[in-house]
Amino acid sequence: MSGDLFQQSPSGGQPDARAPLAARMRPRTLDEIAGQQHILGPGKLLRRAVEAGRIQSLILYGPPGIGKTSVAMVMAQATQSHFERLSGVEASVADIRKVIAGAANRGATSGRKTILFLDEIHRLNKAQQDVLLPDIESGSLALIGATTHNPFFFVIQALVSRSQIFELKPLAADDIIQLLNRAAKDPERGFGKLNLQLDPEALAHLAKVSDGDARRALNALEIAVLTTPPGSGGCIHVTLPVAEESIQKKAVLYDADEDAHYDTISAFIKSVRGSDPDASLYWLAKMLYAGEDPRFIARRLAILAAEDIGLADPVGLLLANACFQIVELIGMPEARIPLAETTLYLATAPKSNSSIAGIDAALDDVRAGRLLEVPKHLRDTHYKGAEKLGHKGYQYAHDHPGHYVKQEYMPASKKYYAPTEMGREKKIKEYLASLKKLGP
Repeated sequence: MSGDLFQQSPSGGQPDARAPLAARMRPRTLDEIAGQQHILGPGKLLRRAVEAGRIQSLILYGPPGIGKTSVAMVMAQATQSHFERLSGVEASVADIRKVIAGAANRGATSGRKTILFLDEIHRLNKAQQDVLLPDIESGSLALIGATTHNPFFFVIQALVSRSQIFELKPLAADDIIQLLNRAAKDPERGFGKLNLQLDPEALAHLAKVSDGDARRALNALEIAVLTTPPGSGGCIHVTLPVAEESIQKKAVLYDADEDAHYDTISAFIKSVRGSDPDASLYWLAKMLYAGEDPRFIARRLAILAAEDIGLADPVGLLLANACFQIVELIGMPEARIPLAETTLYLATAPKSNSSIAGIDAALDDVRAGRLLEVPKHLRDTHYKGAEKLGHKGYQYAHDHPGHYVKQEYMPASKKYYAPTEMGREKKIKEYLASLKKLGP
């Protein structure tokens, strides 16, 4: 796909009334882009590059619906560049070569720069990505790649090294509310010509449930407005129940910045710690339904696996780590499955807090100033003259029966680790007891 940036005049002509609201409300300038102030705010790198007309190849990554395509279109519009768009799902090597040839011809005849926007760039195979390298290197073509995946893992290194990487973040609720209000008031692209009343709680619900996805929020607003019959005086009144129906999700008492958020995650963690799988799944479901960031839940599960299960079942931490990586990779709604699996595993695993108890006790001693010198036989001997300093006498454990030898490892009699009788830790406790019977 190529050609004009918008189905309307870049100078502000009439938009296509048949297009969805989300398409009609695409930002036209940098100032209309919602959120992303960390890269597009005043003085930030990407904004400076656009304002200076110095667009080099770059890759935008982040979850769906947060404006990757809009940012690319605005950049092309602001720099008066020719805009070409391809999809990593459908584009062939021939498609890419055709764009490259057009860019070279355009640059030679008119001096106009070409921006190729490659959506879902991670879907291109290595051969397809390699085709881009020479022209990106020469500067005859500026690539803007977009992906929901971390490009450092899913785009070839040669392309990543030739591009600037910018992470776009999910829009905050306030950003989405601002977009919804703009759409409601815009007389040309939005609903500004209608007698429209939007209840604040309805807007807040759409913003929360959309989970940082502007497209989803605008689609829900369009459904709400177009399916609500006018009331008295011809007013279209969008209430909370209307918003719930439009986005097909009931409002849940859950504010990410207030007590319900902290109370729910607290109930979730305590249920997993308390080995109640059913309660754990319920609180997990409530958080997911309310739009909680699944990465936040995965981080808390990883902490819990180390703090409350520990060596009673070390697999718990491995599973929690894998869960976090998978959640970040696939996102919702599929992320609910590994989150549920990890929650159930941890809730039904044997529990031990010996790891956190041990490290905190050791840290207390260090903070209190009880600093111990390293015994000489444990000090580094990998340099000339170490023995002259007395760094000798270490006994290599593997040279002794049972791969164990009694020797001083700390010049004080302290006990920080107290294994429990739970799960694998019971065997650890038995093993440590057996060591006392070995050696001289």
